[in-house]
Amino acid sequence: MLKKEVEKILQYVQKPGRYSGGELNSVIKDPEKVDIRYAFCFPDTYEIGMSHLGMKILYGLVNERDDAWCERVFAPALDMEELMRKNNIPLFALESGDYIKNFDLIGFTLQYELSYTNILNMLDLAGVPLFSKDRTELAPLVCVGGPCACNPEPIADFCDLVFLGDGEESTNQVLDLLKECKHAGKSKQYFLSKAKDIRGVYVPSFYVDSYNNDGTLKELKPINGAPEKVKKAVVRDMNSVYYPKSFVVPFIEIVHDRAVEEIFRGCIRGCRFCQAGFIYRPIREKSVETINEQAKALIKSTGYDEVSLCSLSTSDHSRVNEMLTSLIDWTVKEKINLSLPSLRVDNFSDELADKLNKVRKSGLTFAPEAGTQRMRDVINKNVTEEEVMRTCNKAFDNGWTTVKLYFMMGLPTETMEDIEGIADLGMKVVEAFATNPNKQKGTSVQVSISCSSFIPKPFTPFQWEPEDSMESLRAKQKHLLESIPTKKIKVSYHETPTSLLEGVLARGDRRLSAVLYDAFKNGCKFDSWDEQFKFDVWMEAFRKNGIDPYFYTQRRRDFSEVLPWDHLDYGITRKFLERENIKAHENVTTPHCRIKCAGCGANMLNGGYCDARNKN
Repeated sequence: MLKKEVEKILQYVQKPGRYSGGELNSVIKDPEKVDIRYAFCFPDTYEIGMSHLGMKILYGLVNERDDAWCERVFAPALDMEELMRKNNIPLFALESGDYIKNFDLIGFTLQYELSYTNILNMLDLAGVPLFSKDRTELAPLVCVGGPCACNPEPIADFCDLVFLGDGEESTNQVLDLLKECKHAGKSKQYFLSKAKDIRGVYVPSFYVDSYNNDGTLKELKPINGAPEKVKKAVVRDMNSVYYPKSFVVPFIEIVHDRAVEEIFRGCIRGCRFCQAGFIYRPIREKSVETINEQAKALIKSTGYDEVSLCSLSTSDHSRVNEMLTSLIDWTVKEKINLSLPSLRVDNFSDELADKLNKVRKSGLTFAPEAGTQRMRDVINKNVTEEEVMRTCNKAFDNGWTTVKLYFMMGLPTETMEDIEGIADLGMKVVEAFATNPNKQKGTSVQVSISCSSFIPKPFTPFQWEPEDSMESLRAKQKHLLESIPTKKIKVSYHETPTSLLEGVLARGDRRLSAVLYDAFKNGCKFDSWDEQFKFDVWMEAFRKNGIDPYFYTQRRRDFSEVLPWDHLDYGITRKFLERENIKAHENVTTPHCRIKCAGCGANMLNGGYCDARNKN
């Protein structure tokens, strides 16, 4: 229910549907009949946030409880924020229209480092003190989770709780504890002292940082009985864990407007650049039966005509062909589109191509990641040029004319020869289409090459590596463009200044909280938007706080250095990551988990079991 003051300003903003609420399947409860009110905040606009699967899962999970009400909150666009501040309207939740400063729990998902200033802006707009130390009452508590929570130190000073790993079970445990403390009149400190004992919950204020003379981290010392290592939470059984039977259906177009079915968590591959591939281990699959049942329920409850299969590598499901056969049986009959993102080049079989041809007519997307075999071995992609070309030819045989190839620039040991390899591979794909006797007649091929800038991330074998400089990345981008002689190949790449900031925040420590605060106070927000990114303001914030951003990006860390995330346990052992780093510099690959166990250690967080090995 929108408040009158909000209704008055909606006529003056673009896309008022972002703020109106009332969508199909949104949950409305009586606030007087619940014990806990939870504001789930996404630090970006409605269109992006509404596409996020994690929000959909936790929204449904919390609202299954009779004693709690989870409502959605998104970052208002610039025009809306301006009017809200002008009219003294605090940040509000979509379902009730109530101001979130009066809620018990305010949670943010950390999907991208460049959204951190949006978190501060949303708290400020809500009228909630930014720093944890200034929020002395039990409510509201500010918590964060998501992939970037694996190194929450740059925003640690703003958070009361950090959720590590899978949130389904730990969220309910925190809500139970908060309800108990609220009814018993307990203090915030008492709540935190109990929350620290919940698996997958990290309390930043219970750790004290200190530094060496060279600026490196000396230690994060636990206090108040906090554990030396905080273990991430792991859902063991994907068939029994909560999954929503319905999604909120938006009134306006969003980035990914479809039903989404998660088919497994984790990854078997071990690509050395990929943070998600390590922090979501071990692999845990849903059965074919569960996947079908849940997908059917979502289509029925939402009215969507498309279901997308969600995982880090869809074709790595151990029963992928059986799964697709069963899904196609009913999606084709009911005229439901089936989308399979995250396909691997090396397991794109004729059978898979045939099945995809029945349900998918858009372009195919693959990720060789690097242009030369040496570079693909460095990153452990375990994909050959022959496999790339064979896959493209299969696609052309089956009528596809559009191929998108994902690459990275700035990888460890990368040379200009490796950059030329990207252009060469793109040209070979163009030539393969031209010489393919089974290609779709009367058409031409369009090859899109997308190059992201590599950012070393925590809990990967490259966490010790220096990040490529902005000057080097620009030179490589220029060289790539100059190496492509045809208009049949389109190239896109990321701007380098944002890559620098992402790199700083990805591997930074608590000293960056002051930088974040100053950047926010001087107008930084929506930093991922090129037109909003204020590089000079960020650099001034670093200078003011006596911090050299390049200290975090352009130096190689020694294996002995204490890293800001060393006290958090995501199951991947440091020794394993060190071995993989050494193998990268030797151009040596590691087989994926279904070929041979590499001993990463993640199975120990799952009772010693790993589905990828199918044994204890």
